[in-house]
This record gives sequence, structure tokens and C-alpha cells, in this order.
Amino acid sequence: MIEARDLTKQFVRSLKKGKKEEFFAVDHVSFQAVQGEILGILGPNGAGKTTLLRMLGSLMEPTEGQVVIRNREEEPVTSKPELKKHIGYLSENTKLYGRFTVRELLSLFGELYGFTKEEMQEQVEKTNALLHMEEFIDNRIEKLSTGQKQRTSIARCLIHNPDIYIFDEPTLGLDIISSKAIIDFMKQEKTQGKTVLYSTHYMEEAEFLCDRILMIDKGKVIASGTPSELKAATGTGNLRDTFFAYMEGGAEDEL
Repeated sequence: MIEARDLTKQFVRSLKKGKKEEFFAVDHVSFQAVQGEILGILGPNGAGKTTLLRMLGSLMEPTEGQVVIRNREEEPVTSKPELKKHIGYLSENTKLYGRFTVRELLSLFGELYGFTKEEMQEQVEKTNALLHMEEFIDNRIEKLSTGQKQRTSIARCLIHNPDIYIFDEPTLGLDIISSKAIIDFMKQEKTQGKTVLYSTHYMEEAEFLCDRILMIDKGKVIASGTPSELKAATGTGNLRDTFFAYMEGGAEDEL
């Protein structure tokens, strides 16, 4: 469904005395995420996770490499409008229109995707049920709690029923009930054959939810595999310890 081929992003940063330095935020990363899979992307702050996700979501052009997205018929998707239909992207910086109600916001995005009034109403109700937003769907967004706003952001991403979700820290700072609603949503979408790319700092969440894990540091992939494979390679009992083992170079094998 989505593949990174030697994906690279290079930036220039300013140093002291007017000097500049080139560096790789993402350094020749390759992987594939398939239909019906949740792929976790883990790494410390500054590892390049957000830059990688932005390139995968067609929000940033790579310096080198290529992102390949295929539809369910295994045909490549190349045009920008078609790519937008296939991807639902959630950033930690996603902005919402505070004076809209949740229903009004979702209806607006439904119109932008070309839905008829009947299609839009049907999709809004499906989204409402899927994310359990009954209590606040007709409330203004500026009055919502943090968890309710995050569910609204995810609802905006799925209103057009994309095949690929790219989520950057979707449960960051949320209470346990809001987090559960989002995790349950991702599990449900997996059963519908959707592909989920999921960046998080919560190791226990990733271990429970993800089919495979991609660990990156300083823009490079340092490990990839199922949670069980990664734990076995490091001789650790949980993904948190596995993460630290790879960060310290303590893995027995490179997967």
C-alpha cells in the first residue's frame, strides 16, 4: 500500500559565526507497509519521525528517494488529488476551526472531497459512531476537551474513508479513555484492510498495537521487525527495554 524507497531529506542549519552545516533529517530510509497492517515508528525526539511522515503523506518533497503508494488493485497512485483521497494524515500540530461544531467541520471536509449531501450525512454518522462522539458532535470545537479535540482531528482524517492513515503522536497527552477510543479505532480500521503508520513515544501502546516496528535514530533505521523479533534479538522482555538496547547498540542481531 505504501513504500519508502531510499527516502532522504537534507536540511541546512546555521551554526555560530555565520557558518552553516548540512545534515540529514531522514537518511536513506526504505520500508513497506501493507494492507491491514499497523506499522509503529519509534525514535527519540529529533530522530526524524515527523519529517519521514510528512514525506510519506506528500506534505514534503524528499531530497532523494521516492514514496510509492498503490491502491487496492495494486495500481500506483501518482496524481496529487488521488493521493489526498488515499491518505488520512494527522499531525500533532493539526489546527481546527474553533467556532465550528464537530458536525459542521466534518460536513465542510465532506464537501471538499466532493460528497453529495446524502453521502456526507451518511459518512458523518459513520464517523460519529466509530469514534464515539455522540456526546459532543454538536458542540463548538473551542469548548471541547483535549481528548475530544483529538478525536475530532482523527474524524477529519477519516471522513473521506482513506486506505492509509499516517498518525503522528495521536494519543500524546490524552487521558486513558480518549486514548482507548483512538487505539480501538486503529484496531478496527486494520480489520477493514486499512494501513496505519503510527508514530508514538508510548512503548507499551506500540507493543500492544503494532504488527511491526520501525526504530529510527538520527534519521536512520536502526531496527525493524515484529515486537517479538526485536525483543528476541536484544534479549529483552518488553519493548521499552528493547528500544534502549538498540539505542545503546546492544542488539545481538540486525533485523
